Formats: sequence, structure tokens, C-alpha cells
Amino acid sequence: MTRYLYLTRHGEATPDERGLTEQGRRQAELLGERLQGVPFAAVHHGPLPRAAQTAHLIAERLPGVPLRVCDVAGDYVPNVPDEGVLPPDLARFLDRFPTEEHRPDLARQALDLFTGPVEGTRHELVVTHNFLIGWLVRAALDAPEWRWLGLNQANAALTVIRYTQGRPPSLLVYNDMAHLPAELQWTGFPPELRLES
Repeated sequence: MTRYLYLTRHGEATPDERGLTEQGRRQAELLGERLQGVPFAAVHHGPLPRAAQTAHLIAERLPGVPLRVCDVAGDYVPNVPDEGVLPPDLARFLDRFPTEEHRPDLARQALDLFTGPVEGTRHELVVTHNFLIGWLVRAALDAPEWRWLGLNQANAALTVIRYTQGRPPSLLVYNDMAHLPAELQWTGFPPELRLES
């Protein structure tokens, strides 16, 4: 009756976002090595090349685990709050995204597909994008719907949420980069949000 949902943002993308940089490929390979031995039922990934390439590189280290492409693991804005809810800087940030990228329908489907307890014990990996991970973490913490904003993920960092019957979800791991050497950590974050060790 327990689901372990493993979430990762794709590896570092090329400037045109059509694939991964060499660093991004290495990030994916190292995450795959870290996840060896986890009894995954599936690796789900979004349809964009940077997520698909990351998922394939991870799956090369997880023999026998099926890969499943799905739109709900794609790159979209999961929620746009009513006017006046957000501080002005966050409202301006959301204004950068065209309305066709606002997909609360996919965000609801992601909650249905990826969250909640299941029969037996299941481990699933979702290779996706920054916003969806923030949305799923926000839901696990029962935070307001707009609070996915500001929950940032580094490329190929690992987040794990546990769903068990009769208990609230548990955020076990968040934005963990322990599998990455220092030079591959914190990519995807603006410099002012990076913590240097």
C-alpha cells in the first residue's frame, strides 16, 4: 500500500533546449548509477528531447525497467492563481509564459497518475521539468496551489515522496545532488540561489 515517487529534472540542456549538454549527459548517467538496485516498476518521462534523453541515459543503468513517455510529465505551467494572489515579481514571472503553456488539466492528471498509495509497494521514476516537480511537492505538503512557484530543482537532482495508506505524504528527499560532483551541481539554478560548498 505504498508508492515511492522518485522525481528528477532533466539534465542540463543545450541553449536551444533540443538536447543535453555533455554535462547534462554525465548528470543523467550518474543519477542512473545512483538509482541502480531500486526496483522500479517504470520510468516515466516527458516528450521533450531533454527529458527523453535524460530518461534513456538513466534507464540504460536500470535493465528491464520500462520507459513510458507521457504528456503529463511534460513542461508546462501547472497553475496560474487569480490576480492579486501573488507578489508582483512572481506575477511578472508568470506573464512570460504564453497561455497555451498554462495546463492545469495536465497538472490534475499528473496528480491522478503519479500520487497516492497503491496496492503493494511500487517505486516509480518521473523524469520531468522544474515546474511539475514543484507542483507535486507542493501537493504532497498540502500547500496552496500557487506555491509550486519558488520550489526550484537543479538538473538531475533527486526528490522522493512516499505515499502510504492512511498517512499524509512524506517528502523523504528534496533536490538531492549527492550523486553529482561539485562541478555538476546546481545547474539550472540562477547564481543567487546556488549554495556553494
